[in-house]
Amino acid sequence: MKKFRGKKRYFRNLWQEVNTCDLKIDNESWFDFWHVHLDLFGVGENSVKIRREHIKAHVTLYNKLLKELKGFEKLYQTWICIHEQDPMFDAVYVHTPNPNDGYSPHKVEELEWGCELPNSLKDLIDLHHFDVAYCKSENEEVYFIQSKQQGIKL
Repeated sequence: MKKFRGKKRYFRNLWQEVNTCDLKIDNESWFDFWHVHLDLFGVGENSVKIRREHIKAHVTLYNKLLKELKGFEKLYQTWICIHEQDPMFDAVYVHTPNPNDGYSPHKVEELEWGCELPNSLKDLIDLHHFDVAYCKSENEEVYFIQSKQQGIKL
């Protein structure tokens, strides 16, 4: 494995992206599966420590977006997807009814709610504030994390 050079700068930029991300909400706002991937290059694949830092960043971004959405008057859904095998696909999502199609609220039928978290996530996800679901398909295993207090459930 090649040494991860520029780690300090990489994580400084990661946290800057989290802290400056803004939904720019107004009365006309809508979101069609709007999302942010924080590990676009898949660097979390190489180390549990680096992977955990990305998950912390996703949770922090999610909490920040929930605060922005508190005064939003339209129905909305928010969630975090954590992909077990491919961290490049981890993301934070916001979805509302929108003019692109009538597909809202989003429902995922295969979700197993109240699942057991893997040890790598247990101390990162506060189960008092979040619901966690699990979905396994042929190609992937995904954890869906959603606020208990805000938004419509998946």
